[in-house]
Amino acid sequence: MNAQHGKESVTSSPLGGRLVEGASAGQVADTVGAIWLEIDDALHPIIGRRGMAALYNRSLSLTAAAHPWLAAGYEGTLSAVDTAALKSALASQTAAEARAGGSALFQSFHGLLTSLVGASLTDRLLHSVWKHSAGASSAQDTNS
Repeated sequence: MNAQHGKESVTSSPLGGRLVEGASAGQVADTVGAIWLEIDDALHPIIGRRGMAALYNRSLSLTAAAHPWLAAGYEGTLSAVDTAALKSALASQTAAEARAGGSALFQSFHGLLTSLVGASLTDRLLHSVWKHSAGASSAQDTNS
């Protein structure tokens, strides 16, 4: 169900409600890239572009331990989130691996942000992105 602060909907990957079954690796890459831009839009006014880029790059670095091909998405820039390399890395995988890597990346980011500011604030900061994802499958904007 859609509880107000149901931990399940917040900590699970925002990909869940945005991808149709059988989505291609390219579709996964585009969706992951779009979600990262939403996260950047939500957080950069609070932590700045460089702060957001640092969290994004650290999340990529952590996730690349289990998904080494994600290292190609890390450009080493600390000035802004650039999803072009990430999208390219995702699109070059199978759809299942792209989805798994994208989900793991979001979970790493969520965990990292939680370790820095706490679970409650992380949930509030990311609520709009995760909420959008939870209801995106069949009825996209049910409560305007």
